Amino acid sequence: MKLIQILKLAVIPVLTVFSFVSTSNTALADYLNSQGSGGNYRYELWSTDDNHYYLKIWRYEANPESDPYTTTQGFASTREALIYFDCNYAEKNLPECSQ
Repeated sequence: MKLIQILKLAVIPVLTVFSFVSTSNTALADYLNSQGSGGNYRYELWSTDDNHYYLKIWRYEANPESDPYTTTQGFASTREALIYFDCNYAEKNLPECSQ
């Protein structure tokens, strides 16, 4: 019985420390999914490891190395992000734009 108690006292803290160490070394990364343009703007569509999407948007004539004109946040899908761009920047008249 003492052996089981000793193991519980020793193993649980060790496992806890290892889980914190392994979690802290995990970094989320961003990935470029696509690029495009419309109207007077161009975009890059990015995704994160946790499946969120965002757009970096520049004026069409801006230097590609410059900071984006704006960066959007938190789309659930690439479709949602691109509809947002088309409706708000590319000046397209899509059925989704009126929603």
